Amino acid sequence: MKPKLGSLLLGLMIVMLGSAWMFAQEANNDTKSKSNTRTITGCLSTEHGSSNSKEFLLTGSDGSTWEVRSDSVSLAEHVGHTVSATGVVKNTTAHNMKEDAKDAAADAHMKKGNTEHGHMTITDVQMVSRSCEK
Repeated sequence: MKPKLGSLLLGLMIVMLGSAWMFAQEANNDTKSKSNTRTITGCLSTEHGSSNSKEFLLTGSDGSTWEVRSDSVSLAEHVGHTVSATGVVKNTTAHNMKEDAKDAAADAHMKKGNTEHGHMTITDVQMVSRSCEK
């Protein structure tokens, strides 16, 4: 009878510790989305040194930076504006792996900056403001 009680208690402890660990992991999640479609609100500008008029830089209100382009919507008319842009992240798997590595480096205090950077193809853009907040 005692071995069964000991096994039961051990099993119960394992389940409880596993649950606590799982909740701790969920609580530790950052604000970076893993979705392949994102909506970013921020300032749209021309990409520095870009000779291609279809390439722009979207600096998110969270500090993230996105190199963006679009064949379906006109981004040029929104340069200098605060916009809300929806698009598809290029090479989502590699992007998420890169961001996970940056998160791990920041968690280990190996890197101070941890803002997201990526490439997106914009499918929809809405103007939020005619100017960018500084």
